[in-house]
Amino acid sequence: MGSGSGLTFEDKGVRIFIGDFTLPEKKINPPGVKKNKVIVIAGPTAVGKSQLALDIAKAIGGEIISADSMQVYRGMDIGTAKVSLAEREKIHHHLIDSRDLDETFNVVEYYEEAWHAIKEIQDKGAVPIVVGGSGFYIHALIYGPPSGPPSDPEVRKMFEEEMDSKGTQILFDKLKTLDPDYASTITPNDRHKIVRGLEIIALTRQKVSHLPPVTSEISEQHDFRCWFLDLPREELYPRIEMRCDKMIADGFVEEVKKLEKEGLSKNSTASQAIGYRQCLEYLKSAQTQEDWDHFIQSFKQSSRRYAKRQFTWFRKEPLFRWIDMTRVSIANATEIILQDFELDHL
Repeated sequence: MGSGSGLTFEDKGVRIFIGDFTLPEKKINPPGVKKNKVIVIAGPTAVGKSQLALDIAKAIGGEIISADSMQVYRGMDIGTAKVSLAEREKIHHHLIDSRDLDETFNVVEYYEEAWHAIKEIQDKGAVPIVVGGSGFYIHALIYGPPSGPPSDPEVRKMFEEEMDSKGTQILFDKLKTLDPDYASTITPNDRHKIVRGLEIIALTRQKVSHLPPVTSEISEQHDFRCWFLDLPREELYPRIEMRCDKMIADGFVEEVKKLEKEGLSKNSTASQAIGYRQCLEYLKSAQTQEDWDHFIQSFKQSSRRYAKRQFTWFRKEPLFRWIDMTRVSIANATEIILQDFELDHL
């Protein structure tokens, strides 16, 4: 196994091509050693991850673990595209609606709670299916939580705003000055890692490169079957814009108004979520037609940019195989993942 032009599966005599990728070498477990399988479905916003995860869960008796940093908050429903309550009644979902707006949530808490959910699901004899677009959370789940102190929302917000105003390169140059060894391990496009590096330095007064590495012994006991749903920008971006329009039509602005009364602005993480941040700015404006148009434009632009960052992140994740969704349907993708799940090794 190794690099190749693509992977195909037989489906009623039709060979389904799922796109170019490098297939990571998989070790065959020694006799008597069996790893617990965990399905991971990632992809950009609006690509169809939730529906695919539901279909797989229904087919194999699975339960879904959200890998979305905002779906943990109660009330943030429309803007985070939560699966409906009706669907959640059919398929058990974890790490959705587990926090109030006055509570914090970070990647270390996600790691601990997601692994608790995985154990709980497997103890029932069911299959854990992790689904979401947060590469940072998924990476932590597989490889262990990041070293360093817990994130400080105020410090992080300061660096994110500086990055938005001055650009990624300026902050990357600052990081290179403060910790050249760590900076040499990332690129000027690693937005999250740049912000996190500067945050750690600000909080600890230590270089990131001097922190001990973190590994996860738990993840060594599991076999992650990781998939990324791929769609070219010329098809994905119109979907994203249509999704934003649907959120507005479904009452997104009213949702934000309600959450604002419940303290949304006081939560420095939730208030910066895509869509919510732009809507809060609109609600503070004179709410003219020009303000409305700016809100819609910035909402869609931020959503597109987030999708771009998702592609950038997952291209660096070696365990993920990419499914070209221009060539297969959700039903075909479901069959591909189910066939792979039944294999002991590839």
